[in-house]
Amino acid sequence: MAITITNMSAYHWPEVAAIYQAGIDTGHATFALAPPASWEEWCAGKINACSLVAHEHEVLLGWAALGVFSARKVYAGVAEVSLYIKAGERGRGVGSQLLEALIARSEAHGIWTLQAGIFPENIASLKLHFKCGFREVGRRERLGKMEHGPLQGQWRDVLLLERRSSIVGCYADFTSTAAEPMLGAA
Repeated sequence: MAITITNMSAYHWPEVAAIYQAGIDTGHATFALAPPASWEEWCAGKINACSLVAHEHEVLLGWAALGVFSARKVYAGVAEVSLYIKAGERGRGVGSQLLEALIARSEAHGIWTLQAGIFPENIASLKLHFKCGFREVGRRERLGKMEHGPLQGQWRDVLLLERRSSIVGCYADFTSTAAEPMLGAA
């Protein structure tokens, strides 16, 4: 399989949005009702240097992106993972390649904690995240009420998963002078 991982761009947006909508339509991927209306709206909530697409022979197979966790400086190294694979392409290792590339990219950009909120019924996504070093840190019970999909009108639990980098944000980072401004941020 010759999968290529590249930066996501405005060129990819129509296919990214279509894959996202297909995931939304399952009712097991997100509380969102629709993708953002435009590429610019998408970019507003993302860490754009960490938005990736996987393609094979010019066919977009999936995407992964990091969302901003908080505007507070102290959380600059924390981001939220989104990852969607095109129907019909799941089970081919695309998700693993995308998530591994996203982890590497996040660490190259100084991100020390990745988190993901996943519905407990989304077993494939949970397995993928666990395979890539995430761990469950909690269950947010009845976090939101579904507005679409097969569980419309039902309250949904969300599992909170986290992956801490072993190379960014570790003790060695806090002993260097480069990290001093980070220590004072609150």
